[in-house]
Amino acid sequence: MAYIANTPEDVRAMLDAVGLDSLDQLFDMVPPEYRLDRPLRIPPALTEFDLTREVGDLLARNEGADRRACFLGAGSYDHFIPAVVDALASRGEFYTAYTPYQPEASQGTLQAVFEYQTLVAQLTGMDVSNASLYDGGSAVTEAVLMALATNRRTGRIVVAGSVHPEYRRILRTYLEHLGPEVVVVPAVGGVVDAKALTAAITPDTAAVVLQQPNFFGGLEDVDALAAAAHAQGASAIVSVDPISLGLLKRPDAYGADVVTAEGQALGNPMSFGGPYLGMLACKAEYLRKLPGRIVGQTTDRNGKRCWVLTLQTREQHIRREKATSNICTNQGLLALRASIYLAAMGPRGLRQAAELSTRKAHYAADALGRAGLPLAFPGPFFKEFTVKCPKDPAAVLKKVGEAGFHGGVALGRWHPEMADHILITVTEKRTKDEIDGLADAYKRALGTV
Repeated sequence: MAYIANTPEDVRAMLDAVGLDSLDQLFDMVPPEYRLDRPLRIPPALTEFDLTREVGDLLARNEGADRRACFLGAGSYDHFIPAVVDALASRGEFYTAYTPYQPEASQGTLQAVFEYQTLVAQLTGMDVSNASLYDGGSAVTEAVLMALATNRRTGRIVVAGSVHPEYRRILRTYLEHLGPEVVVVPAVGGVVDAKALTAAITPDTAAVVLQQPNFFGGLEDVDALAAAAHAQGASAIVSVDPISLGLLKRPDAYGADVVTAEGQALGNPMSFGGPYLGMLACKAEYLRKLPGRIVGQTTDRNGKRCWVLTLQTREQHIRREKATSNICTNQGLLALRASIYLAAMGPRGLRQAAELSTRKAHYAADALGRAGLPLAFPGPFFKEFTVKCPKDPAAVLKKVGEAGFHGGVALGRWHPEMADHILITVTEKRTKDEIDGLADAYKRALGTV
């Protein structure tokens, strides 16, 4: 049977309903150069045995973070995952539970989401958290949309140039046809230019978007930057590394109004780039504009504690133009893993992971500096840092990879002016031998041995 079971009569009836003569007319708006006008070169069907073997060969070409010592970062991190996370999250009650964003979600699923919200609020110091979003990038954009709706300003959004470039691209895509001007303030010396950012905040600015630690690994003066936003009546939105909150002060302490994060580091593997977990928490006054859904605790008619979807603000629930977001699901399983991770680690465990990452990152920065890769910026950093590479980073990283290391991320793909820079990340998983081995691999790749 064909994959699409519509009969020719069905197709004809649908075309008549929309006033078209053929299916090709549905794609008239697509420029000809982007249309596929050749037959698909699909090989003949394979037997189950041959197909299994071919897929297995393809999978064998994948190389996860565990195959080499991983010093990659830029939003995806190789942190330790306690065994209890896999043991509990893989239980059938969670893996097979009905979609956690429906009103009739099971009590177990609702309680798990409630616990997640509680933990995120405690971690960030915010009043309320939603039931998670797609990823860190979409969470930043949803936070901006919240600020636009809450402040009722549509003039501009000021974004630090030290915010993850992919987050900034997502934001521009969302806002392209919505009116607000997106003003990006350049980073100078690895952090945003504070004076330029303050000057860019106008009375019609709805929000200022910051990242702490920032994309280059540096620590921003978030107290002053948040105060500059508030001085003009704008919301201070801060994207954080959740692991860093085991060591750095919570966003509520420096006046953040909305906090977002990529939650992958909390008990979720790197997974070749996804799926990931978008975290979003805010002050109470933003509650009614918070996207997604919120689980609340109450009692049933027998007086027993139970959980319900307290707020469900998306368009499926008949809010239409009043909907605060088009988010159609939350990363329920990944949020569950984050909850188990935070509960298992506790405040002391999270602090230990943060401290180990910081100490090892600074040891690595010193070792790589002696290997010929000096720090690009002088300021403090958490677990990521940027170095200058005297040779082509792509060629150097390839040689470092051949020596058995995921050596870092070349920044030229996002910042052409930083074509000779590499971003390196060190988590608590990296050992002294691995860091020394990375430095030695860079020496050989640079020809300084």
